[in-house]
Amino acid sequence: MATVRAERLVNLVLCLLSTRQYLTAERIRSTVPGYAGTPSDEAFFRTFERDKAELRDLGIPLEVGRTSAFDLVDGYRIARRDYELGDIDLEPDEAAAVALAARLWEAPELTSAAQGALVKLRAAGVDVDESAPAAVEPKVRAGEPAFAPLHTAVRDGRVVQFDYRRPGSAESQLRTLEPWGVVSWRGRWYVVGHDRDRGATRCFRVSRVRGQPRAIGEAGAVQRPPDADLLRIVAGEPQDPPPSTPVRVWVAADCADGVRRKAAAIGSAELDGCRGDELELPLRYPEQAAGWLAGYGPDVVVLSPDTLRKAVHEIHLDALRSSGGAVS
Repeated sequence: MATVRAERLVNLVLCLLSTRQYLTAERIRSTVPGYAGTPSDEAFFRTFERDKAELRDLGIPLEVGRTSAFDLVDGYRIARRDYELGDIDLEPDEAAAVALAARLWEAPELTSAAQGALVKLRAAGVDVDESAPAAVEPKVRAGEPAFAPLHTAVRDGRVVQFDYRRPGSAESQLRTLEPWGVVSWRGRWYVVGHDRDRGATRCFRVSRVRGQPRAIGEAGAVQRPPDADLLRIVAGEPQDPPPSTPVRVWVAADCADGVRRKAAAIGSAELDGCRGDELELPLRYPEQAAGWLAGYGPDVVVLSPDTLRKAVHEIHLDALRSSGGAVS
């Protein structure tokens, strides 16, 4: 019976996700496998009420409404924008664990199940003891001859010199680098550190290094800055993300669950006679949220900042013009 109920719930979610219209209970009964076998209307509605309650307990945003003014009863749907999983933020050590498990291990004995277990353990903060003897050995998938000398220089904290060919040039130039680490990004290896010749932080693709890098100076002379994010440097992203900007919005009652999950409640408020709540969203890039907030239509109204409020208003006006409506 548990399997039947689970299959029915999955079918219900798929059905409500695949439609933009509100589906009535009777339409759901005739469409979703698992409901047609109910012996009576009363049995169906009892089952359907339990299923709705279970979906809400699971955090699935079930919307109730009517597709048009001519509908006589309420229907149900699941807004895809509210159902989608949000961004997953990993701590640096968790991200490193995922990268190691996905890129740095190669052995036939290490099956996909073992890899998944390793990722889950490290991401959950479990201290995995790698010093104990194991049947498998971690290996680095790198065929560039310069990889091993650069990795050794990073480990020993030594300055390294190498001939480097820039993109689009056939000639090589001598570079002197204080290496902080060797990282993989988009399938290629990069060495990151302080370029003494340029007097700035630089990254170099390992495959463009010519010949064998040469370590110079004493061991331990190079120390990686504690706040250096090597992957961000390689990707060209800013080291410090901008601070969050508080965005205040009004949300209609029982609407826009996707916004509510990301916001902090300030209090109840009415807008043009409609019940709702005033919320605060901490957004680092509020201008990029205009399309997302505008997608909720009249259920979400931006109160501040004014630039975001105007951007959402312009999106609504554009949508109205494209549909042939009158703009006042």
